[in-house]
Amino acid sequence: MSENQQGEPQKDPFERNRKPKVPQMPKFNYYWIYAVIAVLFIALTFLPKNAAVKTTRIDFINRMLLAHDVEKVVVVNKSVAEIYLKKDAKGLDKYKELKDRRMLGEDVGPHYFFEIGDVTSFETDMRERQKGWPATQQVPIEYSTQNNYLGDFLFTWMLPIIILVGIWMFIMRRMTGGPAGGGQIFNIGKSRAQLFDKDGHVKTTFKDVAGLDEAKVEVMEIVDFLKNPKKYTNLGGKIPKGALLVGPPGTGKTLLAKAVAGEAGVPFFSLSGSDFVEMFVGVGASRVRDLFKQAKEKAPCIIFIDEIDAVGRARGKNLVQGGNDERENTLNQLLTEMDGFATDLGVIILAATNRPDILDSALLRPGRFDRQISIDKPDLNGRAEIFKVHLQPLKLAADVNPERLATQTAGFAGADIANICNEAALIAARKDKSSVDMQDFQDAVDRVIGGLEKKNKIISAEEKQIIAYHESGHAIVGWFLEGLDPLVKVSIVPRGVAALGYAQYLPKDQYLYTTEQLMNMMCMTLGGRAAEEIVFGRISTGAQNDLERITRMAYGMVTIYGMNERIGNVSFYDANQEYGFTKPYSDQTALMIDEEVRKLIETCYLKTKELLAEKREKLEELAQILLEKEILFQHDLQEILGVRPHDKVLEAAPAEVVEVIAEPASEGSQEAENPEA
Repeated sequence: MSENQQGEPQKDPFERNRKPKVPQMPKFNYYWIYAVIAVLFIALTFLPKNAAVKTTRIDFINRMLLAHDVEKVVVVNKSVAEIYLKKDAKGLDKYKELKDRRMLGEDVGPHYFFEIGDVTSFETDMRERQKGWPATQQVPIEYSTQNNYLGDFLFTWMLPIIILVGIWMFIMRRMTGGPAGGGQIFNIGKSRAQLFDKDGHVKTTFKDVAGLDEAKVEVMEIVDFLKNPKKYTNLGGKIPKGALLVGPPGTGKTLLAKAVAGEAGVPFFSLSGSDFVEMFVGVGASRVRDLFKQAKEKAPCIIFIDEIDAVGRARGKNLVQGGNDERENTLNQLLTEMDGFATDLGVIILAATNRPDILDSALLRPGRFDRQISIDKPDLNGRAEIFKVHLQPLKLAADVNPERLATQTAGFAGADIANICNEAALIAARKDKSSVDMQDFQDAVDRVIGGLEKKNKIISAEEKQIIAYHESGHAIVGWFLEGLDPLVKVSIVPRGVAALGYAQYLPKDQYLYTTEQLMNMMCMTLGGRAAEEIVFGRISTGAQNDLERITRMAYGMVTIYGMNERIGNVSFYDANQEYGFTKPYSDQTALMIDEEVRKLIETCYLKTKELLAEKREKLEELAQILLEKEILFQHDLQEILGVRPHDKVLEAAPAEVVEVIAEPASEGSQEAENPEA
C-alpha cells in the first residue's frame, strides 16, 4: 500500500471491484426437462396399460374355457376380451407365464386378453361352447367402456400446442441469431460479447503488429496500467476510460485490439457494434446493460467494440416523426454505462471505426473516449516492417527485399500488403517454383491493382492503336512536367473487367500539394485524350476514368482547398454533413464554381495539347514501340525520352529499383483505361 502527497495510503483503484472467487456450479441445462417430458409422454401413450398376456381366441377356448379355469370375461369397448382366471387355476403349470406377475404382489387380473372381432359372433360362440353346462359353471360376460383421458388429452390438446410452440421457438431462434450468440427467445436481451480471459486462445501480441508504433505506445500504456496500476495512481493520475481507434479500412485496428487481448492478462470482451442491433424494441439497451454487468463482475477488464459506428451514429438525424429509434435508445444506454451517474471503475472501453465523422459528439467527449488513436496507412518504414511480418511464413528467394517492396507500394495498407504476399505465393505455386522470388511479387502487385491479365481478350488493330497513343500521351506529359510521380510502367495488355490499358507510377509519401502540382496532375491525366485528338483528330470513350478524376480534383481545388482567385479562400467541405441535402452557398456562387471548374480544366487541357504537340515525335516513337512490345518499363522510357528533367533522384537510381508500381487507386498515382465505357 503506497501513500499520496498528503501521506494517506493510496488504494488500488480496482480493489473494490475485485471479488473473492467462488466456485461456479455447473449451469442447469433446461434441455433435460424437455427430455424427461418426452420420455413420460411416450411411456404414457405407447406402453401397455396392464400386464395381461396376449393370447388367441382358440387358445382361450381350448386351454382355459373348456378346462373350467375362467372366472369371468370382460369385453372392453366391444373389441377386446379380458380374461380373469380362477384363483386355484392361476398356479397351474400351463399358466407359467403368469409367474412373473405374482412377484409384483396380489394378482387381481385381468390375466389374458385377445381381440374378439365381432361382439355378436363372440357371444354366440361362447353360448355354443357352454351348451349343457350347469348354470353355476357358465362363465359370465361383462361389458365395460374405458376412456383414455390422458391419451386423448395429449393427442388432442397437448401435441398441437407443443408443435406450435416448437415451430415458434425455431423461428425466433432463427430471427435472433441462434444459440451461438445468446439469441434464444429467453436470452434475447443477453449480451453477445465473446469473453477472452488469461486462459483464452488469443495468441496475438504486440510483436505481431508492425507499422503502428505510435498507436502501440498508446494502447500499451492502457495494458501497463492494468498490470501496474500503482505506478500511475501514486502520482494522482487516472487512466483514460476509453480509447477510440480511428483509421481507414485494412490499417490494423482490429489486429491491434487482438494484441491488447493477448497482452493484457485481464478478461477481454469482444463484440461488434451490430451485435446490439435487433428488430425488437429495447433489446439493444438490454444487451448494453448485460454487457457492462458482466464486465463489472470481471473488473478490471477491457471491452472492445468493433465498428462502433453501427450503434454510435449522431442522434437526431433521419428520425421519423413520432417513430421510435431503437438505435438511439441503444446509444443512450451506452453513453450512460460508459460515463453516467452510477459509473464504476475497472472497465476500459476500446472501440474501432473508419467513420469517426458520423459518430455522436457525446460519445467522443472526454470521460467516455478520452483518446482518439489515429491509425493511418503506414509510411515507408512501416510498410517494410509489415512486409517482414507477412514474409516470415513464405519460402523466399534470395532476391526478395522488404525495403524494396516497401518502396514500390506507397499508399498500401496492412491488409493490401498481406494480400500481395499471399498472391505472390499463389503465383509462385502456379508456376511450380520452389520459392517466391521478386518477379512473383511484381506480378502480385500488378494483379492487385490492375486485375487479372486477360491474354485471350480480342482487341482490333484500330482499338489497340488508340490505346497505345492514349497511354503514350499520359507517359509523355507525366515525364516532362514537374512535381509528378515517376512513371515506371506502361502497358496495353488488358487486365481486370474492362481495363484495356494502364500506367503505373511510383509515388512518394507526400501529404501537401501545391496548386501547380495539382494542375500538372490534371494535365497528366488529360494526356490520353489530348493525344487522341492530336493524332486521330477525334476522341474516344477511353478517357471516362480520366475525366471523373480531373472533375473531382478541379472541384476540390475550387470548393475545398481555396485555390481559385475568383471564389476566394473559402471551403465548402461538409465533413460532419451538417448541411444535409442543402448547399452552403447560393445559386449564383454555384454558377461561379461551375464556370471556374470548366475554366481550370480547359486551361490544363490546352497546356497538355501544347506539350504533346511540342513532343509529337517522341509521342509517335513511344506509341510504335508500345504497340510492338505491349509493356514498357522505366529504362525503356529513359532510352526513348531521355533522363527525366525534373527528377534528380530518379536519374541517379538504378533502373531495376523502380520498375514496379506503387499506390493503388489514389489520385495521380495510377490509372486503368476503359475504352469500353
